Amino acid sequence: MTNSQTSKKQDLPPTAWAVLGLLSFPGERTGYELKKWADSSLRFFYWSPAISQIYAELRRLEELGYAASVRSGPEEVRAKRRYAITGAGREALAGWACDTAEAGPPVLKHGLLLRVWLGHLAEPERLRAMVGEHLERTTEELAAVREAMEHAAAEPDWAFPTLALRWSERQHLAELELTRALLADLEGLADPAPGGPAPGSGPERQGDGGAPTPG
Repeated sequence: MTNSQTSKKQDLPPTAWAVLGLLSFPGERTGYELKKWADSSLRFFYWSPAISQIYAELRRLEELGYAASVRSGPEEVRAKRRYAITGAGREALAGWACDTAEAGPPVLKHGLLLRVWLGHLAEPERLRAMVGEHLERTTEELAAVREAMEHAAAEPDWAFPTLALRWSERQHLAELELTRALLADLEGLADPAPGGPAPGSGPERQGDGGAPTPG
């Protein structure tokens, strides 16, 4: 491996490793097939890159010698390029997967909670409706996770992806529980207990207009 290749290896983003990981399972796949698989697996616990990102990473991986591709012959109506992991790619991926220092903490970016945080600027009914919509979407996602689990369980080589999907099932169940509790909290604000604080009163503010936080 040249110095240039070594530098590129060190600079690979997680998306590149995720694409290479998709290639690490038996068989050759097109970029479109990789996208479909990411949509039915990776997105439930990480994220699914756009098809343009997948092809960009495939080109990068080929440059590094981590992936190789072959173009379909004239027997296919539409020419396709199929990708497979190389020995060097499998070795690099195994090294990255075992390097726990690179994993980092999970990142939560909950768009609904950001809006709840700004609930003093929203209509209460609309805010509760948004939480209800999130509850419906999460229920649909849970069904999709379970469908993916069923499909993965039928493949002997997908034992570890099945474990990741099982974790995602638990995460979606927890999200449903948290969302129902949030909806109950919002309804409690709309109908406070007798003698309780008025809706929207919030914590007592500091005299200098600071945020309602300790300190």
